[in-house]
Amino acid sequence: MLDDQLLKILACPQCKGDLEYKVDPQNDKNGELICHHCKLVFKVEDDIPIMLIDEAEKLTE
Repeated sequence: MLDDQLLKILACPQCKGDLEYKVDPQNDKNGELICHHCKLVFKVEDDIPIMLIDEAEKLTE
């Protein structure tokens, strides 16, 4: 689970907008950060956010 202080300062690396954090219910060290403006999903692996635009996935709703 990401620290609340870290979540407050994280922003989308593309648009600098807000991110929504979703935790994997089976493993709370994994999850994703979602930018609804850019429609990008950034993975969180072992509590480490992978904030590289080239490694982000497109959001499918």
